[in-house]
Amino acid sequence: MRIGELAEITGTSPRALRNYESAGLIRSARAANGYRVYDAATAVRVRNIRYLLDAGLTLADVQCFRGCLDGDMATAPPSAEGLRIARERLAVIDGRIAAQTAARDRLARALEAVPAASGIGG
Repeated sequence: MRIGELAEITGTSPRALRNYESAGLIRSARAANGYRVYDAATAVRVRNIRYLLDAGLTLADVQCFRGCLDGDMATAPPSAEGLRIARERLAVIDGRIAAQTAARDRLARALEAVPAASGIGG
């Protein structure tokens, strides 16, 4: 199948597919006209890549899962390496949430300090 077909059946953009290919996560052959041609099984790999990315992992993190991208990742038991990566990514996300919450609280306090008559506050 061509890149547009793969993008459509996986809900992924052609740009993302090219990115996955350049990262070595998926492969294509080239047709005589130079178009990328993908094996039907590539759709499973792309869905698993999307599953991991949607779970908060980065493309670099996904590299560690190369050996199991062809299976059912949503129901497979996690490996020790997979759990380690997930815990690290969760800590990063928690840190970002804490930083954003602190920034939000500072902004809310600053707006509360503005007199209501000024028309500036909420």
